[in-house]
Amino acid sequence: MAREDALRDKILKLGSKQKLAAVLKFLDNPNDDVRMAVAMALGMIPTYDSGMGLIELLRDPSPMVRATAINSATEIHAKNCEEYIRKLAISDPDPNSRMIAKRAFEQLKDNVITY
Repeated sequence: MAREDALRDKILKLGSKQKLAAVLKFLDNPNDDVRMAVAMALGMIPTYDSGMGLIELLRDPSPMVRATAINSATEIHAKNCEEYIRKLAISDPDPNSRMIAKRAFEQLKDNVITY
């Protein structure tokens, strides 16, 4: 558990330093909490490539990871995530993620900045 906590802290620190390539290395980590940290870190890096990383996490099997990725995409106004979020707003199997996606989609479609 302490290892995952340290890894999450490291990933968030990399995000705050805008180290996209280093953050993306953790995209496929088997731990949900680590992937959530990756989603949060990508939400600190407002680039097209960060949005592409978030698309991977919008497809994650964990509803918590998907919800975090949705929020991060909204934070950075990721136009490339808009269609994925729209689909989640309609058909995500998790009701909480679906609700978050609906709110995020409304924000994104009204407030999008392209890179």
